[in-house]
Amino acid sequence: MRSVLYILAGVIFGIVMVKSEAVSWFRIQEMFRFQAFHMYGIIGSAVVVGAVCMTILKRSGLKSITGESMKFPQKPPLYRSGLTGGIIFGLGWAMTGACPGPLFVNVGAGYPVMLVVIGFAILGAFVHGIIAHRLPR
Repeated sequence: MRSVLYILAGVIFGIVMVKSEAVSWFRIQEMFRFQAFHMYGIIGSAVVVGAVCMTILKRSGLKSITGESMKFPQKPPLYRSGLTGGIIFGLGWAMTGACPGPLFVNVGAGYPVMLVVIGFAILGAFVHGIIAHRLPR
């Protein structure tokens, strides 16, 4: 039953992403060129909603869908590796016009060329796993 809920949540996420044009390559390019507020509005709204939801979850003591109590660990301070990873992520986002979630939404929306990007994202994660112990923390 939980799998059905997860699939339903993914379908709803995909519909929202397509309808809001958050998966549009042109909208993402407008954002990176500072030509339109559209994507900044979507991202800013998500940050505000996420912050409000996290505050409610922390204060209410609600349990997860599996019945476990939720834990919210403290985030470590910004390290060089986080900054480097963010820059690489941003470059990939700017070049492909999609971050990980919208990659799959774009495939579902009929853009099979995104399968190439997904393949390279998986390859990048694999290479990171191999060399992670040598990277700065």
